[in-house]
Amino acid sequence: MPDNPLLAGTLASLIAGAATGLGAAPMLLIRRLTDRWQDTLLGFAAGVMLAASFFSLIIPALDIVEHSGHSRSSAALTVLTAVLLGAAVLWLINRTVPHEHFIPQAHSPLHAAKLRRIWLFVLAITLHNVPEGLAVGVGFGGGDLAQGRTIALAIGLQNMPEGLAVAASLIGLNYRRSVAVGVALLTGLVEPLGGLLGAAATSLSQPLLPWGLGFAAGAMLFVISNEIIPETHRQGHETMATGGVMVGLAVMMYLDVTLG
Repeated sequence: MPDNPLLAGTLASLIAGAATGLGAAPMLLIRRLTDRWQDTLLGFAAGVMLAASFFSLIIPALDIVEHSGHSRSSAALTVLTAVLLGAAVLWLINRTVPHEHFIPQAHSPLHAAKLRRIWLFVLAITLHNVPEGLAVGVGFGGGDLAQGRTIALAIGLQNMPEGLAVAASLIGLNYRRSVAVGVALLTGLVEPLGGLLGAAATSLSQPLLPWGLGFAAGAMLFVISNEIIPETHRQGHETMATGGVMVGLAVMMYLDVTLG
C-alpha cells in the first residue's frame, strides 16, 4: 500500500469496493433460480442490509458525533435526522423515477413492479457504499495507515455478501449472469469516490461522515421495509424468505462486530 495517504485511501477503497464483484462471482455458476430460492436470497439481502444499516452505519455515526464533543442526545438527533432524510429521498425517488424503464423487460405491470423494487434495492446498496468509501479515506487521511488498512479489510469483507445479494436478485429477473455480476461490481466501485474525498479532505469529511452514514442507513431501511420484504412474501415463500433474512442478518452482524 502506498505511503501517500491520498493514493492509499483511494486505492484501498477501490479494492474494498471491488469485493462486491468477488462476492457475486459464485452466481456465475448458477443456471437458474426457482421462485423459492429467489425469495430466499432476496430475504438474505434484506438481512444483510438490515445488519449493515445498524452495525456499519447508524452505530458508527452515533460514535463519531459523540466523539466530536456532542452529547448523546445531540448525536441521536443528528443521526436520526440523517436517517429520516435518507428514507425521504428514497421515497421520493420511488415515487418519481420510472425504474422499470431502465431495462426493456417490463412486459407486464407485475414484472415492471418487480423490476422497480430490485433496482431500488441496487440503488440503496450503491448509496450505502459511498459513505463506506468515505470511512476508508478518512482512516488513511488521518495518517494512521494501519487503521486505514483495517477499515478497508473490514468493509471489503462486508461487501462480499452484498455483492452476492445484488447478483442473485438480478439473476432472479432473468438477467444474464455476467450482467448481474457486473452490476454488483459496479455498485461497489462508487467507493473510491468516497475514499478520494475522505483522504483528500479529512477535516471536512469528518463532520459530514455521520450524515452520510445516517443517510445511507435511512435509504436502506426504507427499501427493506417498503420493497424487499413485501416482494419476498408475494408468492407464499414467507418462511424461506424469513430464514434468509435471519441468515443474512447473522452473517453481516458477525462480520461487522468481529471486524469493526
